[in-house]
Amino acid sequence: MILRPATVPLALVLCLAALAPGCDKSGPAPGKASSDAARAVDAPTLELYVMSQCPYGVEAESAVIAAKKQLGGNLNVKLAFIGDGEAGALESMHGPSEVKGDLAQICAAKVAPDRFLDLVACQNENPRAVAENWRECATQAGIDAARVASCVEGDEGQKLLAASFAEARTRGVQGSPTMFLDGKPYEGGRKPRDLVRATCDAWKGQKPAQCTSLPVPPPVHAVFLSDQRCKECDLAELEPRLKGEIGGLVVENVDYSSERGKALYAELRAAGPAFRLLPAVLLDAAELEKDADAVAALARFLVPVGKYRSLAIGGEFDPTAELCDNRADDDGDAAVDCSDSDCKLEKACREAKPQTLDLFVMSQCPYGAKAMIATQRIVEQFGKELTLNVRFIGDASGGELRSMHGPAEVAEDLRERCAVAKYAADAQFMKYLACRSKDYKSTAWEGCATESGMDPKVLQACVDGEGKDLLKADFVLADGMHIDGSPTFVVNNGREFNAIEPAEIQAEFCRDNPTLKGCKDRIPVDPAASQPGQKGSCN
Repeated sequence: MILRPATVPLALVLCLAALAPGCDKSGPAPGKASSDAARAVDAPTLELYVMSQCPYGVEAESAVIAAKKQLGGNLNVKLAFIGDGEAGALESMHGPSEVKGDLAQICAAKVAPDRFLDLVACQNENPRAVAENWRECATQAGIDAARVASCVEGDEGQKLLAASFAEARTRGVQGSPTMFLDGKPYEGGRKPRDLVRATCDAWKGQKPAQCTSLPVPPPVHAVFLSDQRCKECDLAELEPRLKGEIGGLVVENVDYSSERGKALYAELRAAGPAFRLLPAVLLDAAELEKDADAVAALARFLVPVGKYRSLAIGGEFDPTAELCDNRADDDGDAAVDCSDSDCKLEKACREAKPQTLDLFVMSQCPYGAKAMIATQRIVEQFGKELTLNVRFIGDASGGELRSMHGPAEVAEDLRERCAVAKYAADAQFMKYLACRSKDYKSTAWEGCATESGMDPKVLQACVDGEGKDLLKADFVLADGMHIDGSPTFVVNNGREFNAIEPAEIQAEFCRDNPTLKGCKDRIPVDPAASQPGQKGSCN
């Protein structure tokens, strides 16, 4: 989804709970070791699964370290890792350096279970260097660096990390960070204060002294305004995440269809004409100001609306507009569902166009680039049986063209959109799009144009002329069809799917066009493109 003025995707807000303070490499308070050790047997255990170079994992580690320092032996911490492979052939999302960082941290935990978090805190001051900085950090933490090195560079570390990866897979852990508190999934806030409070709540019997003087966060009332008619407006998952930022959150759920909902919506529309779309999260402004931590964390996502601060979550549902599938005249214009002009782009109302494939992309999205390379193979497979349209995803609000990956992407979108317009015969434009997609960050585009049988001057003239209007029309169309993921394919102007591999694109297209000659000979599946993690989208 493209960021629009005063709008942030809901997925981004859900990530706010991952925000955590910087790491602190200081050790436990003097004189606490013996009493901590005595309590550790009964203390709750927090298990933290991470990737050592994942930024959210690093932030979670720092928060856990801060909570551990506050609670001492009243919190046990187990650090575990997410990855693939067996001993001797270990892999992690961020590459070999992350594997080395994982090895250093799991080996430090083995060698010095009472000091390893100090090493982790030190490493996290520069997480990009976790593959090398562990020696210095081990010494700084008072850990025998030679013993850690023997583990990291030998079979012991490989076995420890392979076992940790296997444990993560067994427990279904995929995201970094993932936490368990006393064996139960932990989905609360990831600030030190949240972890301390959750640990204290998990204590059975008499709670430790640190739990008796925890500050009570000020109450902040929030209205979750939604509409039961909207299938994508459920805010249930947001509440626990938001509570991680606002400890005293008190939620009132209000539906637009209720008397209270309609009155509140009218009040908000009067207070801020720009307010229109649901769902909305409305925080009491006066109460929110009393929670300095929450204000600091959320300030860039807050929009003033009357006595509230609206949390920008990217709501896209207009409760006053026509719904296209409920057999009712929602906007009072005497046109129902697909007969209403507002519904012409909705899936259920689109006119079927057999043998048609539309591809919506961002030119510098890595997944979109793979899809465009694959689509050239589809053109070769189907020839004149296929009508192919390539369109682009972006934001045209305010008269300015914007795209997720910045001005360079807009510039290439323009060139590619002009190629589509000027070289449409036999989908010749796909040769240029596929060529550019092989090195989509390069600014040297003329070579691909010439190689594809195009005149660079023709493309540039279009870019300088009608190109912006053409690209704007694509952006508006994608927005009207609620398409914000690159790549998104639309087959026969109806069903949508995501794919980046020629064999899968062919299979999806042939589901709706089974009699075409291009469907008879199946494109071989590329094993490399079929591995987990090879598919995805930019949105």
